[in-house]
Amino acid sequence: MLLKDIQFLDDATRPPIPELPGLTDDQKHQGEHLKMIHDHLRDNMKVLGRLIERASEGKASADEIKAETADLVMVSNYRRFGTLCGQYCQFVHGHHSIEDQALFPSIAAQGPAFKAIADRLQAEHVVVHTLLERLIDALIKLADEPGQSHFDDAVTVYRALEKVLLSHLHYEEDAIGDALGYFEIM
Repeated sequence: MLLKDIQFLDDATRPPIPELPGLTDDQKHQGEHLKMIHDHLRDNMKVLGRLIERASEGKASADEIKAETADLVMVSNYRRFGTLCGQYCQFVHGHHSIEDQALFPSIAAQGPAFKAIADRLQAEHVVVHTLLERLIDALIKLADEPGQSHFDDAVTVYRALEKVLLSHLHYEEDAIGDALGYFEIM
């Protein structure tokens, strides 16, 4: 039941992205800023993915993992605010909450094509949030009862989150990045 009850959304069913006639370089700035924020999430996911892979192959010790994650944004936040996964999940959840409550309604107001995009992005946030909760649960179980099955569960959820989140971030940037500056949102 680890992932079976999650309603994953097919990327092929995403609404098409409308053309923005006369888009200027200045208008693209907001989308570049959005991408920069998303790049922090992507970078952290890549580092964690490589570490999980190495750990699963027995090629990374706990000390090596601590040393290699010391400079991650989410690890520095962990030191200040709480658990590593909890802080990362809080950052993603906070980022999505701002988008859901402030950004997407403004995008949706730009017409039916952008409303469809905003609705889809919000639906994807639900899947990402569910996966984040499952990852926390899997990591808690792994910490409470270390063992191969709990490790495998954590890796399974991590890989699903990685796939969904990275795809979501790219689509969001493509679908609304330029529109933010074009419609003077933010």
